[in-house]
Amino acid sequence: MLALVKTAKGVGNIELRDVPEPSPQPGWVKIEVKAAAICGTDIHIKHDEFPYWPPVTLGHEFSGVIAELGEGVEDWQVGDRVVAEPHTLACGKCWLCRQGYIQVCPHKRSPGWGIDGAFAKYLVMPAKLLHRLPDSVSFDAGALVEPTANTVHDVLERGPVEPQDFVVVLGPGPIGLLAAQVAQAGGAREVMIVGAPGDAEMRLPVAEKVGIDHVVNLGETDPVELCLELTDGRGADLVVEASGAEPAINQAVALVRKKGRITVIGMTGKDDIRFTWDAAIFKACDIRFNLSTSYTSWDRTISLIEKRRIDVEALITHREPLERWEQVFDDVENLRALKGVLIP
Repeated sequence: MLALVKTAKGVGNIELRDVPEPSPQPGWVKIEVKAAAICGTDIHIKHDEFPYWPPVTLGHEFSGVIAELGEGVEDWQVGDRVVAEPHTLACGKCWLCRQGYIQVCPHKRSPGWGIDGAFAKYLVMPAKLLHRLPDSVSFDAGALVEPTANTVHDVLERGPVEPQDFVVVLGPGPIGLLAAQVAQAGGAREVMIVGAPGDAEMRLPVAEKVGIDHVVNLGETDPVELCLELTDGRGADLVVEASGAEPAINQAVALVRKKGRITVIGMTGKDDIRFTWDAAIFKACDIRFNLSTSYTSWDRTISLIEKRRIDVEALITHREPLERWEQVFDDVENLRALKGVLIP
């Protein structure tokens, strides 16, 4: 079968290869991939900026149907529509796993970087990580369950957003746009999303399309001034930092109210940055850092998508066969795309 493989360490080193079809081991299933979305992680792997074990087939945001059951698999049938948590090879024995935090197990090897992933016709996954995809949810939308589950975990479970909160989301990329919708679905009074002038052509219009209350181009409007105006001088109850940009990270502290909350999603890609530490202390704010998804966030996400509380398909700008991966990667990397979906 044809697969998009990171062949070796170093910048680039990605190519389409003919690889053997996988077979499921006991307790695992073989999945026929129907749609696979490109994540920022895939771009980082392309540039050698994220851990991975080559040669490895890329891709971890996907939906599909079960094509084969491994020995001992129960409660699943060939043909079932599924998505899957990317927490493969979590040991189940360490102190983190025993507390239910398999997503941060040091032995975890997710599809797309630790084991072969979804940019291929088939992949194999442990049956225990599967979630059913309702018939009313398209495979394209299913491919966006994983990134949406990240925001559900970070905003609803870890933030957490509370009813009547004023929420500010920094960064209108795919994660920021999902986080803003999740905040609305979680009961926020109003949500502001902030982008840079470079976001004006594609990203900010999508924010308006999905109904975010306040869409701000910081090249035209001071988001801190507007936030204070809209909150009677208090500031945001919850700030979601989804950009990973140093100026935005520091602006999060300026935006949040005293005793407010900052939930962190965006990665900087740097070893260290300047941070307004004392300003955060004087705000007495809570700052929570996040990584990956929880078990509970997946079913909540699927429900929100099924009930149309979140419009994930509005983010899909590219839908191409696997053979056109290079153009879609390039468009994602150069802000000519929001979410690109590849069809193996």
